[in-house]
Amino acid sequence: MVKKASTNLFTGPSLKIGVLGGGQLGRMMIQSAINLDVRVEVMDPAPDAPCSSLTHRFVCGDLNDADAVYEFGKELDVITIEIENVSVEGLKRLENSGVRVIPKPAHIELIQDKGIQKKFFVDNGIATSDFQLVEEGGDINRFGFPVVMKLRKGGYDGRGVSIIKTEAEADTKRFSEKSLIEKAVDIDKEISVIVARNADGDITSYPVVESVFDPVANLVSSLIAPANIDAAAEKEARKIAIKVVDAMEFVGLMAVELFLNTDGEILVNEVAPRTHNSGHHTIEGNSTSQFAQHLRTVVGFPLGSTALLHNAAGMINLLGAEGAHGKPVYEGLGTAIEMEGVNPHLYGKSTVKPHRKMGHITVTGLSMEEVQNKLLKLQKLVRVTGTE
Repeated sequence: MVKKASTNLFTGPSLKIGVLGGGQLGRMMIQSAINLDVRVEVMDPAPDAPCSSLTHRFVCGDLNDADAVYEFGKELDVITIEIENVSVEGLKRLENSGVRVIPKPAHIELIQDKGIQKKFFVDNGIATSDFQLVEEGGDINRFGFPVVMKLRKGGYDGRGVSIIKTEAEADTKRFSEKSLIEKAVDIDKEISVIVARNADGDITSYPVVESVFDPVANLVSSLIAPANIDAAAEKEARKIAIKVVDAMEFVGLMAVELFLNTDGEILVNEVAPRTHNSGHHTIEGNSTSQFAQHLRTVVGFPLGSTALLHNAAGMINLLGAEGAHGKPVYEGLGTAIEMEGVNPHLYGKSTVKPHRKMGHITVTGLSMEEVQNKLLKLQKLVRVTGTE
């Protein structure tokens, strides 16, 4: 029997939510779900995934296996994701059988392919950097150098991105798979906006966040909120992010990553149809965290306020140190939590390796200067090492 989809679901243990992906993003969503007493079930390929010990039902399975995804979700009321590298075919089958899927399979399919994603921006008048699609083994010299090369599919957390500065580097740093080439732009700041849109078309966005990247790991090392930009740039960034979500008629939570160029132009880099690293500070920094907001779109509740609770907030990622392996050891954490406004969030990962995300620490304060000083202290103080 085909279930009737609802845009206004009830909460409580009778409501069964499935999550594809059992990592830290799902773990933090479960923490919000506990407050609404909803039943969360999770599927992930790793038997010791961070969600495995917190969920009502945990299924170890291949997220790209359409049959496995369908079997996992067919008895659930609604299914969502914490990673976009999942079987769209399986999600379409679930949607056709009456299971509510958020975000929609068609949107996940669009975003999975960075080439299609970029063409969507162009087709909808959304400013983005010049790009060229590259077939397997194709030429990458259209723009000259430097360029940024990205795999069209499968890139995640800095993987699948190569910065090629000279023609001499092209042979060793290029990808052989289907990719896209982006013309390098003069970036002043990397910023992002998290936007939520529910099934009724209501939209809310969070204040713009400024990210600082680790040049070795190619991951966000820290962020500050609100971003240190002028009011006009803040307004334009949020306007562009909302335009992306509206153009797609997206339902769910989306992180829109942007470049603020040295000439003041704002370009969309790429988007993620889920909770995102650039929104972790919202747990302590905003009236409604990104995880609670995502859950509201899934459950069918009205969207929550995104107002700042503090004058400033920030975050550092806790990445595995160079040479770290085995059971994680969080050096300096005991001292860190003695600092006012410092809140650690560890992801429950059983093993550490270099540059692996093991947790994050959020910081709140009365001023941006106070927050930045705390972040600098924490970056020097806390290290994630390991014991074999």
